[in-house]
Amino acid sequence: MQAYCVKCRTKREMKNARTITMKNGRPATQGVCPVCGIKMFRIGKG
Repeated sequence: MQAYCVKCRTKREMKNARTITMKNGRPATQGVCPVCGIKMFRIGKG
């Protein structure tokens, strides 16, 4: 799944993507940028 990397300022494929549920109950996907290693986050079904 693709997400926006804040550090690289581009959309990239997430590494180690996993589905999580936020505090308000909405689904989201969390992963790691394969280039810089920063945490990536995408709200919505994944």
